[in-house]
Amino acid sequence: MTTPAHADRPKSSWAPPSAKPPLSARVMRATWKGLPAARHKVARESGLTVPAADGSPLVTDHYFPREQGDFPTLLVRSPYGRGVPWSPQYGILFAEQGFHVVLQSCRGTGGSGGTFDLWRNEAADGLATVAWLREQPWFTGTLGTVGPSYLGYVQWALALDPPPELKAMAVQVGLHDPYALFHTNGVLHLETALAVGAGMTYQQRGMLPLIRATLRLQRGMRAITAARPLRGSYTAALGTDVPWLDDVVTHPDADDPYWQGASTIRAADTSGVPTALITGRYDVLAEQTFAQYERLRRAGTESTLLVGPWTHTSALQQGWPEVFADTLAWLRAHLCDDRSALRPSPVRVHVGGSGSDAETGWRDLDAWPPAPAATTSLHPTPDGHLTPQPPTDDAPLATVRHDPADPAPTLGGPLLSRTAGPRDNKSLEARDDVLTFTGPPLTEPLTVLGPVTARISASTDTGHGDVFTRLCDVDPQGRSTNLCDGIAQLRTTPGEPTHLTVPMGTTAHRFAPGHRIRWQLAPTAHPRYAQNPGTGRPRAEATEFVPIRLTVHAESELLLPGESESAGA
Repeated sequence: MTTPAHADRPKSSWAPPSAKPPLSARVMRATWKGLPAARHKVARESGLTVPAADGSPLVTDHYFPREQGDFPTLLVRSPYGRGVPWSPQYGILFAEQGFHVVLQSCRGTGGSGGTFDLWRNEAADGLATVAWLREQPWFTGTLGTVGPSYLGYVQWALALDPPPELKAMAVQVGLHDPYALFHTNGVLHLETALAVGAGMTYQQRGMLPLIRATLRLQRGMRAITAARPLRGSYTAALGTDVPWLDDVVTHPDADDPYWQGASTIRAADTSGVPTALITGRYDVLAEQTFAQYERLRRAGTESTLLVGPWTHTSALQQGWPEVFADTLAWLRAHLCDDRSALRPSPVRVHVGGSGSDAETGWRDLDAWPPAPAATTSLHPTPDGHLTPQPPTDDAPLATVRHDPADPAPTLGGPLLSRTAGPRDNKSLEARDDVLTFTGPPLTEPLTVLGPVTARISASTDTGHGDVFTRLCDVDPQGRSTNLCDGIAQLRTTPGEPTHLTVPMGTTAHRFAPGHRIRWQLAPTAHPRYAQNPGTGRPRAEATEFVPIRLTVHAESELLLPGESESAGA
């Protein structure tokens, strides 16, 4: 950190304007229940112009308490516009609690000048905005940042070279690695890429244009996914060219120079900025949040983690009372020297499943993931069961055929759509191209806390393919609920098994007695992931897609970090 160049420069007097926040923001604010009472009335000055690092004008709104006094500042930088929901959710709510809130449209969005880029401008433009803040008569020199998703990415970008005024960050369902948002080791997250493309393009224009774009994308999904090649097939559904989306889709290799400098995770190693992290068990960015927390704790940086029963979007909707309270307590502690509302433990996790309030629900922990009392290891059998007994050889267990004209569909999980989260997987598991291996009814509970891993031995007849792997909880009535999942790409000699270690994400779930553990395996989950063409050609460029026979072999293993030494098998 360096001393601010303008720290000692005298500031001009400031006559606070009295304009109220927009009516739409005030109406939305009035609908929220279960939030702390307002401490201050709120005013706003809108349409301020802040010079970006290259001089482009960044359009900025300023929300503040309509009272005399010194208040710390929160910086919120967004590519999604400055209207609903950001104006009430961050502008009004935090100004009510005693903060100046600077809500700014990123370069090339929301009326700001220049050209939008997914990552290349955010660090420099964030620092340029802090330089502007130093000139403002109401700026006290105490700064925090807050926001979700890409609004979390800009926080990490600023923390790469943190200004000395930055005293705290609150990263909600936040991003640090754009590559990992769009790809898993070469597998394109197609549905996510399209949803982000629509959001980035239309949300800055208002909620109605975004809703229309989302509906148009849903109607056009079948045509997009059936197009050969995939690249550019989404232009009609999105209603416009999105050049950065083409770039994202056509660069599946993490080592490609295109992605150089995209990840900001090194900020967690070096910034030293106290950081509160919030995610949900079904958040599309949950694993990025867990990586951020691990790096912060390793670096010795004060940090907390809140993990709710949420998806990426429901954390800011149904989960907002908990998310707001946790965020507000953190910011008050570090910007207002008021630690009275901080929770006693650094980690709070919501445990799903069946059981009493003491067995499920919110749990306070000292670390995440906690050290497991035991790891449950389960193996598939030829008759579709799961057993703790390891196999004696690597014989083939079962084969499924992936038909590119009728791929196994997406059902629930960490998505950006309204279909995200836990779903009954019975209809999916009834398909011929989905394998299930199921354990017997449990005789005692098993609580899984932490990252789930699959070790899969598999082969394909083409030498190419994917394997999608999912953990489910099957209740006594036969409902199969997805908990976490992962995907891996196979490249091997046709017919020869290859051994893959597949991260399946992280969960916090209690399997109750009488429930069964199910391991689901399939050659795809479409359109969540772009199909593998089966030929070795890039997914976005391929024009020929061939059927793939995926065979699962006996030396496969499901690993569950749990609190019971028995899986009831």
